[in-house]
Amino acid sequence: MTRTIRMPFDDRLRGMLASGERLRGMFVGLPAPALVEMCAFAGFDFIVVDNEHGSADLQTTENMLRAARASGVVPIVRCLSHDISRVLDLGASGVQVPMIGNAAEAEDLVRRVRYPRPGGQGGQRGVAFSNRAAGYGSFGGADHVRRSNDGIGVIAMIETPEGVANAFEIASVPGIDAIFVGPNDLAHSMGYEHRWQEPEVMQAIEHTLREVARAGKCPGTLAFTEAEEDRLAAFGTRYFAQVITNVIAQALKQAARS
Repeated sequence: MTRTIRMPFDDRLRGMLASGERLRGMFVGLPAPALVEMCAFAGFDFIVVDNEHGSADLQTTENMLRAARASGVVPIVRCLSHDISRVLDLGASGVQVPMIGNAAEAEDLVRRVRYPRPGGQGGQRGVAFSNRAAGYGSFGGADHVRRSNDGIGVIAMIETPEGVANAFEIASVPGIDAIFVGPNDLAHSMGYEHRWQEPEVMQAIEHTLREVARAGKCPGTLAFTEAEEDRLAAFGTRYFAQVITNVIAQALKQAARS
């Protein structure tokens, strides 16, 4: 009996980000593969394993990526720069990296994600085919390099006034697929603590989203209601995320009152 064997790495993300369609996802900071499956079965387009603020170690992250592949949702990992190579080897479809402030940092981010190519092209990602992303060697070689370079999404996060000022230049860097504005960090960096609904912060968010759209890339940020999503979509935003701990906490509070 013949059967189709799927490669572990899901390479749909870049196409999704370039599609012009609205994408809805969930930050999952709790180390639980079951939550990834639940997000998939609920109909989300992507999940973001939050390794910046979450508590998952690399082994759990790998199992969360397995859950995503099995249930059909596209997995992104939010991580710091030094973890990019490892989470990609685990099979992430893309990385979302915080605190990108200028085009040079965005260029460095792209180089860390892309494999080198003949003629000095590509990036500086270390090459190994013994990892999960390459099927432990079953999907290695030139095809894996090509699929990875073509399919892995690169999402830069803008969370500072420097990033806001350089939004168009950051988004214009070849290989950057999307920009995600982190409203809470942006508010703190502007001196407003967690109050990202302040008019000055909201203006900075709008400016950034519009500049990303002007550069032809996919703008993203948090959106907790349908009305909020529609308002942000007017600025070109297409990559919307919620936070799973917020969703769970609100549901638990409602259940406790019922």
